[in-house]
Amino acid sequence: MERNNKTISTDFILLGLWPEFSHLVILIYLILLVYCMAVMSNVVLILLIWLDLQLHSPMYFLLSHLSLIDLALISTSVPKMVTNFFSGERIISQVGCGTQIFFSLTLGIAECLLLTLMSYDRYIAICNPLRYSIIISDVTCKKMVIVSWTGGAITSLVHTAYAMHFPICHPREILHFLCEVMALLKLTCEDISAYVKSVVVSSFLVVLIPLSLILASYTLIFLAVLRMNSSEGRNKALATCSSHLCVVSLYFGPAILVYMRPGSSKTPKLNQCLFMFNAILTPMLNPLIYSLRNKDVIEALKSRVINRFPLRKMKRHLHCYT
Repeated sequence: MERNNKTISTDFILLGLWPEFSHLVILIYLILLVYCMAVMSNVVLILLIWLDLQLHSPMYFLLSHLSLIDLALISTSVPKMVTNFFSGERIISQVGCGTQIFFSLTLGIAECLLLTLMSYDRYIAICNPLRYSIIISDVTCKKMVIVSWTGGAITSLVHTAYAMHFPICHPREILHFLCEVMALLKLTCEDISAYVKSVVVSSFLVVLIPLSLILASYTLIFLAVLRMNSSEGRNKALATCSSHLCVVSLYFGPAILVYMRPGSSKTPKLNQCLFMFNAILTPMLNPLIYSLRNKDVIEALKSRVINRFPLRKMKRHLHCYT
């Protein structure tokens, strides 16, 4: 009996999304619908890029890994949240909490780095097209992906290990729908001011510096686009860049508001909304933004799905009989 009490005492309770919300079941069903759409759209985009030879280029290789990150990111929180809601059990183990923090941070930082490298890819493609195949080679693309995943994993491991070592003095209830570093640290009774400063510094390194590089890249890109003589080339460059900029704003905006906004720790409900947008809505929106605004992806989808649809064969048979 004593052993069971000790085991229970090491677990955390996730209070979830707005416990006082009266129509929470509707919100959960909507989140589940968003999750299904995100999984389906990201899987389709990944398979399309891997299978279609026309999409075997550095830009789409990086895009496939962005979809893979989005797919993993939304899967770190939604299945657990939905399971907790329908089962009535809101408990998560200490190991499970640390694992969720590690993967959510790893994927979030990896996406931040990958978006930065994707902007560099677009910069070389538009501003230095003659040397594009030399600079952005297959080996370079693989290095970009490795740097993104490794940078995310190392940074996440440091933060996760440091955050989980603090003793918990308050009731082990986390006011969030997932285990998140700042929400977890509210439960400790030790002075965490030094760690909070390190969070601000690391946020500057993995958010503001990449965002500055992205903005610098696109400033040079837009200057190069304005000098283009071909309106078709200008429109194609702007369409590709606008999709990427839209994804960048969807990702970096909430991240800055959560980790770099003064007094963000005092607004847990707003932080939950921003986390929900970043970790749930953005993974669904990203593949839609890239596919609906990209002619190459649309053409590849048509050639893979529409042209092979059995209905066309049925029409041919009916035409022969008539």
